[in-house]
This record gives sequence, C-alpha cells and structure tokens, in this order.
Amino acid sequence: MISPAVTGLRCVLCAAAYQPAVDRYVCDRCGPPGTLDVEYDWDRVTDGWGRHVLAADPDPTMWRWRRMLPVAAGAALPPLAIGGTPLYEAPRLAERAGVARVVVKDEGRQPTASLKDRASAMAAVIGAGFGAEVITTASTGNAAAALAGVTASMDLRSVIFVPETAPEAKVAQLLAYGATVVLVRGNYAAAFDLSERAVEHYGWYDRNTGINPYTTEGKKTAALELAEQLSWSMPDAVFTAVGDGSIIGGLHKGLVELDRLGWIDRIPRLFGAQAAGSDYLVQAFESGEDVATKQAIAADTVADSISADLPRDRVKAMRAVRTTGGAFVRVDDDAILAAIPVLARGCGVFAEPAAAAAWAGVKRAVADGLLGAGATVAVLSTGSGLKDIASVRRAVAAAGSHPIVIEPDLGALEQALEEDG
Repeated sequence: MISPAVTGLRCVLCAAAYQPAVDRYVCDRCGPPGTLDVEYDWDRVTDGWGRHVLAADPDPTMWRWRRMLPVAAGAALPPLAIGGTPLYEAPRLAERAGVARVVVKDEGRQPTASLKDRASAMAAVIGAGFGAEVITTASTGNAAAALAGVTASMDLRSVIFVPETAPEAKVAQLLAYGATVVLVRGNYAAAFDLSERAVEHYGWYDRNTGINPYTTEGKKTAALELAEQLSWSMPDAVFTAVGDGSIIGGLHKGLVELDRLGWIDRIPRLFGAQAAGSDYLVQAFESGEDVATKQAIAADTVADSISADLPRDRVKAMRAVRTTGGAFVRVDDDAILAAIPVLARGCGVFAEPAAAAAWAGVKRAVADGLLGAGATVAVLSTGSGLKDIASVRRAVAAAGSHPIVIEPDLGALEQALEEDG
C-alpha cells in the first residue's frame, strides 16, 4: 500500500500533519485550498540507494524512481510503460527564441499521449492499495484518458466526468478504454463539482487534481527524469503550461527533493504559461493576491487542457513559481495555436494547444525581458497534438499550410510544386 518511507501528509497552508488514509485528501482546517504534500524519511529512502544504483537500473519507466515515491514494495503496478519520455535538443528553437539552449521533453509519447499518465498511474496504484473498486476523476480530457487507460490495464473500474464540450478524440479514448463516461452540460468546474459529490455519495476513490495528494508524486517524476537526462546539470528555466497547477507543483516538489539529496547543481526558475482566457494564476501573481482566497474566474480558451475557472492546486503552483524566482506569463489563443507548427517544425514534437502554450510562454518571457540571451531553457510539452486535431488544423491553416490537390499526373505535380514554391 503506502511505502514505509512515507512519514505522513502535510498541509501546504497551515502545516497540519495527517496520516495516509483512503479518504484523506485535503486539510480539515483549510479545506480544498489546503492540499497535502507527501513527506518522506530521506535516510530510509537513500539507504542502499543513490545515483549509482539508479544508473544501473534497466527500468526506463517512472517506477525506476520508486524509492522516492509513496508506493510500497509489492504493490501492483500498471503494466503500461509510463514515463521514460524523450528529451530533445532544439537548437533551431533556441535561435528562434533568442536564447542559448532549448531542450523539449515530449510527454505526448506516454501510453495515452499526455503527462497525466504519471499522475493517474500513481493514484490508481494507491487507490487499489486502499482496496478501492472504483476510481473517479473530472477532466477536460487528458487526466480522464490517463485514468481510463491505467485502470483498464489494471482491471479496475473508472467513472469519468467530462465537460460536454471536450474534444471528440479525447472522449473517444475514454470509451475505447471502457470507462463509464459522464458528459456534463457545463464547464470543467461543473464536472469537477459533480465528481466530488459522487465521491461523497458513492465512496469512490478520488483521483481529482488538487484533491488527491498522490497525483503530485506522479507528476514530479517528469522533473526527476529531466534531471537525470541532463546529467544532473539543470537549465536556468523550466516552462510548462498551467491549468489546475498540479504539473508545475509536481515539478517543483521533484526538484526540491533532488536538491535536498544533493543530486542537482541548482533548482531552475519555474515558469507557468497560462492562456489569456484562463489566467487565474497570472492575475494573482501580478497583483499579489492570496490564491487561497481569490475567487474563481470565467475561463475560456482554445487550450481546453489548461482551462480552469479555479485552479485546484493553486497553492502549490504559486509556491513553485515564487520560491524559484520564476513567473506566470499570459499567452493568447492565437499565440498558442501559432506555437503548434513552430514546435513541430523546430524539433519534431507534435503538441496539442495546451502543450504548445509552454513554448508560447518562452517567447512571451523573452519579449518581457524575463529571459536573457544566455539562458538555457527546458520546455515540457505535456500532450500530443492528436488529442485535438480540430485546433491543430486551425493552427496550420493560420500558418499558411495547406495540402496540394492535383490529378494523378507528373505534369500536374510539377506545376503545383512550382506554384507552391
């Protein structure tokens, strides 16, 4: 069930301590803003284990980091190969942005094509360890697909709450995996609220982002991998798109833990890119508002995966940015769509709108003077462009790309190529 190296759970707001339990999600005193951090006995974690042992481990998946995760030895793990995503050097992107170096980590290569596989795998393993028979979540699509895929591989049942407007490809994934799919007439907030009521009513295990503390543990493995892939020499800045805030919070936790172990040379500045139509955290960052009390906004963006009226992991997200000297940056939908073909042509990574927002964020940060010409940058591309083909078609059309339609004749081809060229 829970690793004996776990010492407990601690509220990010009031520091109240709790022991893991099947229904222990957030702080009793602080309510939903009081999300919990998993804490470890680091002497126990590192007893007989370190970078030299890790280097010899043939397992390429996220479970190579098991000693730094809350999963007990002997726990049933999903058979899917989650983690171990590639990191690409992107010199053309660096030149385009006007920085010294860019690397891109492609989370679209996960089994269900997004980083959310990491979090869903962790929640499913913990939930199964607690004896849960049904695991549920609300999602705009990626977390839902991840949970559906992971639970299918483990022969568990999932019930998924998704806004009725979710992209068709994402809903199709859920149905293919055999999940019970509930399309909610309303936005992500409406789906989230209904899922929480269902958890209370039916006793299902809650995987929801910003509620389940173990999703952070899954997402932090992206940072652990990044550090190892860079030979423990960290870039100046890491960029990721931000909706609920759990990814950037997870990256931060992983980096802090590696720094505590002395495995990395520094903690990079963390930058969160938010769509202009879903900029809750940018607003709070710019105004200095307390995200624990700031009210929800009305979110509306083409990047559905980062559309959030009220980011559920907002406290961890703001902590990640402020304590590392990073920033939240605002990018509009046109910039997000434009970033899709730029990433694809610049390094071969095919990103959905939310993932491409991270690259748009790099451009925004450079324009705003937040990054200098000598900066080294890591970009986390969180999901595949195949998740939202309709938006990708809009993006490539706006970039002036279109297919050439001709008769099956070489002369017609030559003429078409000349006119196109």
